[in-house]
Parts: sequence; structure tokens; C-alpha cells
Amino acid sequence: MTWQPSASFEAIRLRAWVNRLVREFFHARNVMEVETPILSRAGNTDPNIASFSLEFSGRTDGAPRTRWLRTSPEFPLKRLLAAGLGDCYELGRVFRDGEAGGRHNPEFTMLEWYRVGWDLPLLIDETIELVQAALAMVGRTAAASRISFRELYIRRLGIDPMTADIDALRAAAAGIAIDGEGLTCDDWLDLLMTHRLQPAFPRDQLLAVHDYPATQCALARLAERDGVRVAERFELYLGPLELANGYHELADGREQGERFRRDVAVRASRGVASPTIDQSLLDALSHGFPDCSGVALGVDRLLMAMLGTDRIADVLAFDFARA
Repeated sequence: MTWQPSASFEAIRLRAWVNRLVREFFHARNVMEVETPILSRAGNTDPNIASFSLEFSGRTDGAPRTRWLRTSPEFPLKRLLAAGLGDCYELGRVFRDGEAGGRHNPEFTMLEWYRVGWDLPLLIDETIELVQAALAMVGRTAAASRISFRELYIRRLGIDPMTADIDALRAAAAGIAIDGEGLTCDDWLDLLMTHRLQPAFPRDQLLAVHDYPATQCALARLAERDGVRVAERFELYLGPLELANGYHELADGREQGERFRRDVAVRASRGVASPTIDQSLLDALSHGFPDCSGVALGVDRLLMAMLGTDRIADVLAFDFARA
């Protein structure tokens, strides 16, 4: 009966408790909760993320009618940071087109927060502390460890992801059923992560993987480690489940604009339309952006881990099929 909820009442109550935990956690740390627009005149240019758009029928006073549903609250939160607000977070719904299945829903809940003056190791500590506090609510514990992206691939797969060519990466992925035509080195690295590495992560381990290849920088700063350029970002896994993605945030509006334009070029090469570049974000970065680190955490993924389920429908009152 599709009128009934897809989640149990236990899961619905657990979500309410986690929301309360999040708010108490950040209130105690003097991090302000904010609300930012869900509809924007600009969108996410990331070639691997698809956005929903709609046409506004009312008065716009010359502004574009096409608006984009946010894929994260990142851009407006950064505008608040550039304006001088300070540490802040948002807990709310985000939207991604084409993502529906066992672990994905087109709308889901994201927690995103920023810490001014913090480096990435401090933010990793805080993210782990929040996840451990959530797990404690259901009587679970998870030991935390961290490893660089490079060391992870060298230890587990015997390849250096920073220097391996595409033939070496394709060989390491032998047996993965996929059409490899047109895949880049980063695509092969992603496949190795999802199909070779993540499935072997221990269920009760929180693993922070940091210092990604510079080609996967997105909105992160670049740094040098052992003679190699890396992106100052991390991803946090609980067992095989990716929970969070954080950056030491890029503060250079010119460089960010160049990255957005590269995204648009990649989309064009794939025959995929691109959302409007967020000029307001670029203007905010150019105005003056504080040194800070930020992270986005998938609340639904966290709830799935807490309940020990692989189905996102089990933690949504009404999943996409019942919405």
C-alpha cells in the first residue's frame, strides 16, 4: 500500500532525535543555524551532479525565470561567510536529478557547516565527534582512523594514484563490469574506490581519507605533499558508507571561476547542458573570504548506518516511489 510510510516509526523518531542532536551539538559550540534559498538563479556546474530546474511564472523584474533547486547549500553559506557572519551551519533538504535507487533519493537531507580559521584536521575531528555522538544514541561505537588517499591506494591496491597512468588503473580494475570507453584517470580511481576499497572497509570503523588528487579539487585549496600537488579535502566513511565530504575552502574567486568554466567545458564535451555559473559566489570570494574549512554530511546516510540498513527508503517517511 503506497499511501503508507516507507520508514518505520522507529526510523522517523530517530531522525527527529538526530536533528535535535545536531542542533544541540552546534549550539554548544556557538555555531549559528541559518536558512538559505532552496531556489537559485545559478546552479552546480559539477559534471557528475545533475540539477533540477523550473520556470518561475511570476514577476522577476528582469531576473531570469529559470531557477535551480540546490544540490547543497554551499554557495549561499559561503556568501554569508564572505559577508562576515562567522561559523554557521544549515540542516535541510537538497535535490539531485537522476539519483534514485537503493541508496539514493532525488531529495535528501544534508548537514553542512563551516568553521572560520580551522584547518582540515580540526574539522575531521569535529565531524568524527558528531558521528560518534549519533552512533552512541543507538548503542554503537566506531573507532576512528585516517589515511591519505595516496597511502590508501598504495597499501590496498599496490598502485600510486598520483602517478599511475590509465593503463595501470584499468588493470587494477580488471573484473569490474563496466564499459571503460572514454573514462578518465579520475573515473577509474572512483571505480576502484567504490568497487575495490569501500566494500572492504570494516563496518565499525570511521575512516577519514584525506589529500585527494589535485584533479579532484572541486572547491578545495591545493597544497603540496611529498612533492605532489593534492586537494585539501577529505571524505569520511563509516564502514563502506560514505558519510561526509569536507574541504579546506578555496578563497580565490578567479581560480574558482576557472574551475567552474572547466566544469562547463567537460559538460559540453559530454553533450550535457550546464546550469548558470554562480557569479554571486565568485563576487563574494573576490570581495574577501575568510580562511575556513567546511563539510557536508549526508543525514540519511548517517541514519542508514545507525539502523544498519542499505535502503535509503527505510529512513525516509516517504521515499521517491511513495512521494
